[in-house]
Amino acid sequence: MTTDADRAVIALLRENARMPVSEIARRLGVSRSTAQSRLERLERSGTIAGYMVRLSGEYDAAQIRAHLLVTVSPKLSGDVITAVEKMSAVRTVHSVSGSFDMIIIVEAPSVAELDAVIDTIGALKGVDRTMSSIVLSTRIDR
Repeated sequence: MTTDADRAVIALLRENARMPVSEIARRLGVSRSTAQSRLERLERSGTIAGYMVRLSGEYDAAQIRAHLLVTVSPKLSGDVITAVEKMSAVRTVHSVSGSFDMIIIVEAPSVAELDAVIDTIGALKGVDRTMSSIVLSTRIDR
C-alpha cells in the first residue's frame, strides 16, 4: 500500500528519474536518510520496478506515432502479444474492452516506416482486423 509520502517520491521520480536522493529529500522536506530509506523500500516492494529514459522533446517530436486498434482471435492473442513484443517500434500494448481487443501504440521516424510496422502487425497470424489513427499532437503528457 502506498502512502502520500510514497506518491510524492514517485511524482518526483516521474519528473526526473535521475533526481539525486538529496534533491528528493530537500523537496520533500525530509532527511536524506529518510528519503533513501523510502526509495529503497519502494524498490524492494516492486512499486518502483525500474527507471526509464525520457527523450528530449526534439527527438520525441520527430517520431510519428499511431494508435493501432486490433481485433484478435481469442486463442491466438498470446502469439500476437509475443510477436509484437519483439518489434522495437511497439511502445505499448493495452488489452481493452469493446469492439477491439488491444490498442497498440507504435512509433517510427517516418510515415513509410510506420506504415510498414502497421502492415506487419496486420499480417500477423491471429490478427483479424486493425484500425489505425496517427497522433497529430499531444496536448497533455504526464
